[in-house]
Amino acid sequence: MPYIVRVRREFQAAHYLTDYHGKPEPLHGHTWEVELFIRADKLDKGGMGFDFVEIHKFLDKILPDYQCMNDIYDFSPSAENVARYIYDKVKEKYPTLQKVVVWETKHGGAEYFEE
Repeated sequence: MPYIVRVRREFQAAHYLTDYHGKPEPLHGHTWEVELFIRADKLDKGGMGFDFVEIHKFLDKILPDYQCMNDIYDFSPSAENVARYIYDKVKEKYPTLQKVVVWETKHGGAEYFEE
């Protein structure tokens, strides 16, 4: 029987929206929240599907903590695009990744998954 291992992580990052003509267009920052959903088809001898500590170490390497995302990405860093970017990076290390949810604020976010 499969399990879903869920890992949630916050990071601080700034961005500005391109081709958007409204209040959040200029440079601004958020406390972003990322949630990973990774399927574990079996548990190890210790009863774990994946080690949370190892997943967090991996996230340390790929999340743009305290950076301006426009300076490091070659795409407009909307919540949707950030969710897909994180999904693609995590899927390389954890092939059973089911989806990634990215919250730009506590009221708005996006998720990415492949059907």
